[in-house]
Amino acid sequence: MIEKIAGLSVRYRLSGQGRPQVLLLHGWGVDSDTLEDLRLHLAESCTVCSLDFPGFGQSQEPPEVWGVNEYAAFVKAFIDHLGWQQPVVFGHSFGGRVTIVLAAAGHCQKIVLCDSAGIKPRRGLSYYARVYSYKAAKAICRLPGIRRYRQRLLSLWLNANPSSDYRAAQGVMRQIFVKVVNQDLRPCLKQIAVPALLLWGALDTATPLSDAKIMEAEIADAGLVVFEQAGHYPFLNEPQRFYRIIDYFLTHQD
Repeated sequence: MIEKIAGLSVRYRLSGQGRPQVLLLHGWGVDSDTLEDLRLHLAESCTVCSLDFPGFGQSQEPPEVWGVNEYAAFVKAFIDHLGWQQPVVFGHSFGGRVTIVLAAAGHCQKIVLCDSAGIKPRRGLSYYARVYSYKAAKAICRLPGIRRYRQRLLSLWLNANPSSDYRAAQGVMRQIFVKVVNQDLRPCLKQIAVPALLLWGALDTATPLSDAKIMEAEIADAGLVVFEQAGHYPFLNEPQRFYRIIDYFLTHQD
């Protein structure tokens, strides 16, 4: 269904009944469809909801440049809209960023971080070379006689350099992407006081296993499960094992 929430039209799916109440948050560049099989599985035993973040899928874009905190504030408003109290929040990749902020603020009963983003990577020389070459390209495009070709030249540069997520984003979403990926959430980890399950693909190159080990060490009550043959989407690579583990975490009483 699509509803107006906090002034934005948002698509979400709500199904199942009883507790726990589980909210599924998807990653960057996709939408809630990536978590549909997981939602259907969880709906057999609890209440579960998935939504398209603003700017993704069928949900309206944010009216301005948001960071992770603004997305977390929106999700809290969405939780209140559902009438839920302290849900279990599952965050994959970018959804993990939002989950970390929500948990640090005390809005979750438990959390599941699946190949979560949030640890700011160390920047190599190639990164800074791309950044400064882009600034140089923008400066060149302002020169008389070249300005008319600005969009074409910058598009050629983008296709040859930054990440596919950056290239795919348009308008305000491109600015949001830059703000989000430069936000280091490591200081939030020590503020998380609820149980945290970390599910990670050993072959993940987008959010490497080393990030999971940092999160496990800094969250007070965290456990890490590694899927040795999986990449960034272990719930798609090894669904049955993934479901067994998350089912146990949801039903286990601490």
